[in-house]
Amino acid sequence: MALPTAIYSTRQVRELDDHAIRELGTPGYTLMKRAGEASLRVMRTRWPMAYQVVIVCGSGNNAGDGYVLARFAQAAGLEVRVLAAADPQGLRGDARRAWQDFISSAGEVEPLVDGAALASGDVVVDAILGTGLSGPVRPELALAIDAVNRCGRPVFALDIPSGLSGDTGLPLGVAVRADATITFIGLKTGLYLGDGPEYCGAVFFDDLEVVAPGRESLVPRLQRILESEIGAALPRRPRAAHKGSFGRVLVIGSGPGMPGATRLAGEAALRVGAGLVTVLASPEAALAVAGGRPELIVHALDDAQSVDEHVARADVVAVGPGLGRSTWAKRVFARALATDKPIIVDADALNLLAEQGLPARANWVLTPHPGEAARLLGTDTAAIQADRLGALDALVARYGGIVVLKGAGTLVGGAGRIAAICERGNPGMASPGMGDVLTGAVAGIAAQVGDPWRAARVGVLVHAMAGDAEARNGERGVLASEVAQEIRTWVNLQ
Repeated sequence: MALPTAIYSTRQVRELDDHAIRELGTPGYTLMKRAGEASLRVMRTRWPMAYQVVIVCGSGNNAGDGYVLARFAQAAGLEVRVLAAADPQGLRGDARRAWQDFISSAGEVEPLVDGAALASGDVVVDAILGTGLSGPVRPELALAIDAVNRCGRPVFALDIPSGLSGDTGLPLGVAVRADATITFIGLKTGLYLGDGPEYCGAVFFDDLEVVAPGRESLVPRLQRILESEIGAALPRRPRAAHKGSFGRVLVIGSGPGMPGATRLAGEAALRVGAGLVTVLASPEAALAVAGGRPELIVHALDDAQSVDEHVARADVVAVGPGLGRSTWAKRVFARALATDKPIIVDADALNLLAEQGLPARANWVLTPHPGEAARLLGTDTAAIQADRLGALDALVARYGGIVVLKGAGTLVGGAGRIAAICERGNPGMASPGMGDVLTGAVAGIAAQVGDPWRAARVGVLVHAMAGDAEARNGERGVLASEVAQEIRTWVNLQ
């Protein structure tokens, strides 16, 4: 089953589960059996040559999913070995029934004594803990998780890797590192936030036939940004189009010693298709910017007052790349913010914003990395990373407009909007100038589509896809200038 767009909190998924049982009349054990059937299908597709399956079961409903899978896999002719990380005599409800049905079908359960038994499997299935975990993993189950992680076999997690928070994507002490995960009823935020992608591996989904009306009543916590959005925002151009048809971008920044920042932002705006891009830089940096990319219109900015005339001719303004925090930078920043046009605020402009404590406004797009987000919220980077979705909400509430919280799983949020997440990108993009490229991409797309929210989503996605393309030969050494060039490929998918 294809991955849906909507992503829910664990509480919301439990509501969908309860709705299916109470309102639609679907027995909980029926849902558990559907989960087992779906898991078997994915496992046999993912590892078609696997014959010996080891399933590690814990103490809750996740264990029930494991026992159902064990019974179905055994019936399908696979050699199944079930290892109990917790005494199945303590199981209740549907999970207990699943265990009893497995035993009744000639299944056998062994206690998990050490990790040696796991090596007998072609695939090891993690059914230890599910999304109900809210605190640190108990020591005895932590030992089981550690054994799974050391087994040296492909690991298949049911619903969520055991020990991983279903909401934040952070390990609750310790978590299973799976090669693949099948999740049920609804995608959980923890699969995509924090360390979720690192622990989940490839994600598969089955809704277990839990459909509307229950699903329609819930507003997703997140949405996946889809590749189809690129072509919808940037369709094929009319043959009679001209340069003036695709918007004017003004990039303001590059204080002394920082010419590369505005050059990268300006080039990215050109590469995504903006019709005209002008750069305002300090006199010390302007010549270098102009020499690096002749297609840019570059002006040396000595008097901050002259910002106004350039802003008046622009459709979108981007301020911050290489700006610095000098007196000159502060004057330029103040003049740039005087506009009511869409404005992308990045880098040092974000730091100035944090220092000055300016009020919220609707016309800007803020693009902080976790460190800048921490300064904007008066906290530290660790707190941002511990709850990235909560940090996004706080930034939107405090500053208004649209916020792009950069990092692994870049988030895009805005007041009254469902937050979005980008699944693309890689660690190679943690390199100098990469944020400048994103700023230019968002500005250039905004100039064409006239919608900063849409531009932020599409800009984040094409930037990440370009980064992934440049990392095909290795993630080390990926340069922002290379990503800026590669972006052109991904805005021409129509």
